[in-house]
Parts: sequence; structure tokens; C-alpha cells
Amino acid sequence: MSRQRRLRSAALAIAATLSLLVSVTGAAPADPVPQPSATYNNPLLWQDFADPDIIRVGDTYYYSASTMHYSPGAPILRSYDLVHWEVAGQSVPKLDFGAKYDLNGGRGYVRGVWASFLNHRKSDNTFYWGGCVDFDKTHIYTAAAVEGPWRRHTTINKCYYDAGLLIDDNDTMYVAYGNKNISVAQLSPDGRTEVRSQQVFSTPPDIGTLEGARFYKRGNDYYIFLTRPANGQYILKSTNGPFGPYAIQQLLLDMPGPIQGGGVPHQGGLVQTQHGDWHYLAFVDAYPGGRVPVLAPVTWTADGWPRLQTVNGAWGKSYPFPKLPSRPLKPMLGVDTFPGPGLGPEWEWNHNPDDTKWSASNGLRLRTATVTNDLSSARNTLTHRITGPSSTATIALDLSGMRDGDRTGLAVLRDSSAWIGVKREGGRNRVVMVNGLTMDGSWNTTGTGREAAGASFSGSRIFLRANADVRPGAGRQARFSYSADGVNFTPLGPGFTLNHNWTFFMGYRFAIFNHATQALGGAVTLQRFELTTP
Repeated sequence: MSRQRRLRSAALAIAATLSLLVSVTGAAPADPVPQPSATYNNPLLWQDFADPDIIRVGDTYYYSASTMHYSPGAPILRSYDLVHWEVAGQSVPKLDFGAKYDLNGGRGYVRGVWASFLNHRKSDNTFYWGGCVDFDKTHIYTAAAVEGPWRRHTTINKCYYDAGLLIDDNDTMYVAYGNKNISVAQLSPDGRTEVRSQQVFSTPPDIGTLEGARFYKRGNDYYIFLTRPANGQYILKSTNGPFGPYAIQQLLLDMPGPIQGGGVPHQGGLVQTQHGDWHYLAFVDAYPGGRVPVLAPVTWTADGWPRLQTVNGAWGKSYPFPKLPSRPLKPMLGVDTFPGPGLGPEWEWNHNPDDTKWSASNGLRLRTATVTNDLSSARNTLTHRITGPSSTATIALDLSGMRDGDRTGLAVLRDSSAWIGVKREGGRNRVVMVNGLTMDGSWNTTGTGREAAGASFSGSRIFLRANADVRPGAGRQARFSYSADGVNFTPLGPGFTLNHNWTFFMGYRFAIFNHATQALGGAVTLQRFELTTP
């Protein structure tokens, strides 16, 4: 074996050992880990983390994403090398924006947390997250650390649509926002109210729509980074302060992306490393899986405009690794046994949960929270992002607390859904595969599902498995199976074809549910969740 190969093997072994240490202890060692590779591949992680805002605080990078109707909202990912990421926290502890987000008298599908901003203010050592909800008001949350606790800082009675936050050298806070007409707002020193707002740019008709603002200062120049959905990226530059006037340049348009069948990289944000290098973190439409992050280096012209580093005119499938040290992070794959008392930040409920109906302590106890025959209206459905290009979720459920009429199982969840699980009727359990759960374009239920296959099941513990192929394009499928012992699995039902339309925005998720169709009182315990890739 050559010396180079021996060194690379040793680096890989060290990284694997330290990664195992983190997964077991939850603690990261202080020393960095040698890079195991000279390049990285796009996408960075094949999970649905859309509308990224990215910042650096010291030598740590943070990345905030949209979550729509899922709760808690606005997850924050953490990295030390811009390539490897872990989910570290959630900026919006609860979607307390109205009863519809509780699945109580309404539903909030494709509402909630859209493109929002994240930044860190050195003067008070505080993270700020803000977003406009329901095209109405802008809510700002703050925390001393991304893990939380996050608290509502203020609500501004104005919609800062698709906003980006700049904290200037003099500590003044500015927000860039808007669709077509781009404005800048100055906030009060405490960040609770608006002091001034002014339109600074109107998108020319030949460009169309610009939105997704991110706000930066480089030297003495101010920049507003904007997306042309869903195929372009532009940047505005002012040499005369945050309120302009602004000139415009195109960064990319119709650029081929690095994911076969996926869209054009766009939206997202710019970040400068502690060594002075710049990178652009964007996302690619990759349905049915969702919108996934990609990274590329950026350089600047002598007159102060960014240039994307491309590979043969396209966003590269791989690039040289950033000159940054890696550190072990919590893996995106693996096993969760729900030790409690809370849930890890990688978990989100479909709408706000009823917190009186669940608990975690060496397993997740899910008591029925809703009487309904419609999974889309059932509270306390817990979701986890699917990992692409394909991945498998396997769960173990204790069924001993079920009551007649209860339904529990594992779903692939979106506006067109299917599940494998257990129906309890007449004191007996049946394992079933159900498809035909559908919504219309206004996200109203049009189908509550039909049983495609079933079999009797006498045990009190069942293992359920769903495999989902989320490569971009039509015809991708999920397949289901079950087991009594967790070793020998029996396929059940036909393959379920995933909907690859973009209009629901969020990609498919694995979801664990337990709801009643007759009366409350039943319960199941989710003993184990495992996410694997082939």
C-alpha cells in the first residue's frame, strides 16, 4: 500500500472512530479531524432543507431552513467544514400563529415557516431568526445558543417577505425583503420595531420575479442576493449605503445542476470562511424528495461582483474541499430509541402536537390525540426527512395499548400518501397497507385511503418498514413490509408511486402515527426508529 493510501486509510479510521464516539456520547472532541478526502460531492446531504440562510460565528457554520406546517419549525444545522452537517436546534418552538396550526378547526398545510432569516449579533451574543407567516406579520425569535431555548422576541405588524438580516459594523440591524419590489427596513436598536423602510429596487420586466433576499456587507459595499425562481440568481450592489441605489448583475441562469433529473441550483446564501474564502449554499429542486442543498466556491471581481466557480459551465458535482477542519457530528442516519425526555431536533410533528398525548422515556409513547378517519387531520403524527437517493425506515411498535378503532403505523407522507400499519377491530389486530390518501391543490382531503392489502397479526409487537426511492422524476416508488421478529420481513401491498409535483413544496417524509376512529384512550409505544441507506 502506498504512503498516500495509508495516510488516507488512517484518516478515514480516525474519522469513523470519532463519529462513533459522538453518536454514543453526544460530545465532540476539541481537536479537529483530518479531512478524509480532497474533494466533496453535491448534494451535501440528500435531505429536504430548503430556502437556506447560512452564517458563520467564529469557526462554526449555521444553516437555517424552511419547514412550512411542521413543528417545531425552522431547523438549524451546524457544520465546521461547510460539507458535513448535523441538526442542532429549531428556532420556532411552536407554530403559535393560530388554531389551524394545531389541526384544531383548520389546517395549515403549505403555510407556516417559509424562507426566513438567521443571523448572530456579537454585541449581545444572540442569534436572531425572523420570518413572515401567512403573508401577515413578521415574528422574530432569539436565543443565546442554537440549541435553545428560543423565545419570541417581537412581532412586527408587517410582512418581511423572504427576508434577509444584515447586522452592520455599527450594530444597526437591516432587513432586505420583498417580491419583485425589494425593500430595506431598519430596525430599532433592540430589534423589536421598525424605524424606517424604503423600496430600493424594482425588478426589470425582462427578469421577471426576484425574491428570497439575503443581505450582506463586504468592505464598504452592500449586497442583496436574490433568486429568480426557480432557475436564476442575481445580486444587487450599493456603494452608497444600505438604502441604495443598487446596481444588478446576474450570477447564474438555467445553469445545469449536479443532481441528475434535478433542477437549477438557486436561492440560499453566501458565506465567508474564517480564512477569507467565499462559498454559495443553494438548493436544488429534487422532487419527490424535496429541495436539497448544494455548495460551490465563489470568487470576486476587482470591482466587487461575485463569480461562481463552475465545472464545464455547470454547478460542479464535486469541488475541492474547503480549507477547514472537520469535527465529528451527530449522524443523519442511524437508530433512535427515544431516551427522552424530549425529541432530537431532527424530528418534527405534522402541525403542533398535543403535548399531553406523548412522552419519551426509553421509547416514545403515543396516545391517540384525534378521532378521525383522515390521517391528514390526525394530531401527533411524527415525521422524519427521507434521505436520498433512497433510504429505508424501520420502526418497532408495542401494540399492547391499542383499542378498537385505532390506527397506527409508518407512512410516506405528503399530499399523496400511503402507509403500512395496524388496524384494531373487534379485539383483534390486522396488518394492512393503505394507499389513496390524497389532497387537492388547496390541501383539502380528497381521499382518506383504501386498504390495498392485509393480513391477520396476533403479536403485541410489530416491525414496520418503508423504503422510498426519492430520485428526481416520475414513477419513483415506496414499498412496505412487516415482521414479527425484526429479522424476517414480509412485503405487503403494491408499490406506491410518489407524487413528484413541486407545489406542496415540502418533500416526502417518513411519518409515525397513532389515531383513533372511534374513541380516545388507546396508545402505542414506538420503541425504535432506524434510518438506513443501501
